[in-house]
Amino acid sequence: MDHNNSSFSSFKSYMNALSDVHNRLIRRAGSVSSTFDETSCIRSRSGADMRRNLRWYDLVCFGIGGMVGAGVFVTSGTASHDKAGPAVILSYAIAGLCALLSAFCYTEFAVHMPVAGGAFSYIRVTFGEFTAFLVGANLVMDYVLSNAAAARSFTTYLGTAIGVSADSKWRITLPSLPNGFNQLDIIAVLIILILTIIICYSTRESSVLNMILTSVHIMFIIFVIMMGFWKGDVKNFTQPSDPARPGGFFPYGASGVFNGAALVYVSYIGYDAVSTLAEEVKNPVTDIPIGVSGSVILVTVLYCLMAASMSMLLPYDLINPESPFTGAFIDKSNAYNWVTNVIGIGASFGILTSLLVAMLGQARYICVIGRSGVVPVWFAKVHSKTSTPVNASVFLGILTAAIALFTELNVLLNLVSIGTLFVFFMVSNAVIYRRYVSVETTSPWPTLSFLLSFSFTCIIFTLLWWLAPPGKPKGFMLGACFVVSVVLVQLFDYMVPQARKPDFWGVPLMPWIPCVSIFLNIFLLGNIDSPSYVRFGVFSAAIVLLYVLYSVHASFDGEEKGSTCQKNVEMVKESIDIEDLTVKVQSSHGGVGSGIGVGSDVVVGSGIDVGSDVDVGSGMGVGSGMGVGPGVDDVGSGGVVLLSDDACDVGSVKIGTEWVVIGEGTGSGNVRQETLSDSLSVDVFGVDVALSTSTEIREGQVILKEPNQLGCRVLNFRSYSFS
Repeated sequence: MDHNNSSFSSFKSYMNALSDVHNRLIRRAGSVSSTFDETSCIRSRSGADMRRNLRWYDLVCFGIGGMVGAGVFVTSGTASHDKAGPAVILSYAIAGLCALLSAFCYTEFAVHMPVAGGAFSYIRVTFGEFTAFLVGANLVMDYVLSNAAAARSFTTYLGTAIGVSADSKWRITLPSLPNGFNQLDIIAVLIILILTIIICYSTRESSVLNMILTSVHIMFIIFVIMMGFWKGDVKNFTQPSDPARPGGFFPYGASGVFNGAALVYVSYIGYDAVSTLAEEVKNPVTDIPIGVSGSVILVTVLYCLMAASMSMLLPYDLINPESPFTGAFIDKSNAYNWVTNVIGIGASFGILTSLLVAMLGQARYICVIGRSGVVPVWFAKVHSKTSTPVNASVFLGILTAAIALFTELNVLLNLVSIGTLFVFFMVSNAVIYRRYVSVETTSPWPTLSFLLSFSFTCIIFTLLWWLAPPGKPKGFMLGACFVVSVVLVQLFDYMVPQARKPDFWGVPLMPWIPCVSIFLNIFLLGNIDSPSYVRFGVFSAAIVLLYVLYSVHASFDGEEKGSTCQKNVEMVKESIDIEDLTVKVQSSHGGVGSGIGVGSDVVVGSGIDVGSDVDVGSGMGVGSGMGVGPGVDDVGSGGVVLLSDDACDVGSVKIGTEWVVIGEGTGSGNVRQETLSDSLSVDVFGVDVALSTSTEIREGQVILKEPNQLGCRVLNFRSYSFS
């Protein structure tokens, strides 16, 4: 940030800024950005662009790697022994459904706005800057703490795999430090630093490494599943070892299944990191829905099979809550003790993949928070050679390594998880608000009133479920809350029309699916322990203090620069609005010969061949189905080129500034970024472009109105920048 004439240029300037904090909070805390801002002007603050080189299979592997860590080897034991019994299989299925519903909400935002900010950007364009900063900063801290915990657990599992005690052999004890902070873990630090170097070097190479590690980890999981089905007994699904304990597949009833789902849901946390990679995906319209949803579905299948394998190995009352799989094989026979070493190796690979994905996600969160101006823009910088957010990656890597060096696992685990569930809750609310509220045309109050009423009803239900004593009054009150929530959703759906429809991919059954996601996240928040709420309160208070003392003033200082940028964007949008252009050339299948100059404000019709050495003037719209031949070395500023033929050829055309190039979504006719000059960076999406006679710009989209048809095609050139 340029500190000249800013709130931080001198002590006097800063004190003046603090004295005006009330007005600045009113002006900036609730300010929202548009999708167009996030994908153009705000993104340009990173300097270089992140390279788009990920496909749907990369995202699937990132999602699996982020979710399937070592946690499943622990949480499944407690969920089966204490909560659900053999019905823990259904607990995983229900938790997977919950994760899928939340993933739908993330996917709609990520497809509509493919930027690296994930939930921070989604909430910023919906509920404003302060709410986004509060949520995003908490989420980043959750990432840092959970990554530090995962790195220390890697040391433990690696020791288990090779038969070494990590505490006595690998960790250094310093008696002078307090308990919980006196065992130095050098291996954890080295793992974090190595992964930091990898994610700084290249996202593409990080994806390849993740694929390798995830494949190996899945092989170990399949091995454990097969061993369970081979050595297990189906009678363990219904018969406990102690006849005095409840029997059957549902020993704790339906409530036990849901209690187990609340416990194992944390095993699905990680798919949200995939949404932060949206800015690096080649085709967000198709790749993101497949990548996010596909990974959640595959992980759910794996978890259910692991739960079934565990339940066959031992009766639920003999399962060790802390080490269900290793304990099962030790108890069976000494001949199978080697299996515990195999499980330790598999868990180690799982920790590495979850660490890699989480560290990619946390860096991109802080990068986009830096773009918004509420933290120093230094964090937003993308390296020109690696196309990765190196500054954010290095800073968070060092911070995570420092925490992992000193802090023991049990201290860290008590501080993690509430922030992530709170973000899921906010994103589910945001997707409803975004669909039903348009600032220019609709009032937000009906939607806000519904969201507050529905959330309050869900909170009452959750408190009754977890705190009220069993009995008929509890059942009656829970039923009443359920009926009230259903009536609220039905009335809202009937009375409030949607203000906008998604262009490519949207959450189905709106608003029911996001509402179910809201309920489930509130319900799961009710199962979080009190230390997590204390941590959330302390961190939130610190974040509010940071916002008041620094962020709001930095954001206020950047507003004038942002306003200038917005004016430039509006000029660009106006310059590429073909709606005002008059069709001067109406012939079809004609030809414009070589050496001919086509003047400004001319629209060239469909099927016209523009020959070589043609000077196409400024303000021109070039119709669909046309080939721009080689040798055209000057295409003027301020127009739109529509390329819908697979046979279209950009050749050696020099594309001037302030042009938007739109290509077909599939086939060889795509306009690739490497075919353009450095003056224009374009990401191209779209389908079936037809000859268009008018165009209007709306939040970074071009709506192509086809002649003689009632409908219209929507093409999204989601992100582009002009030099």
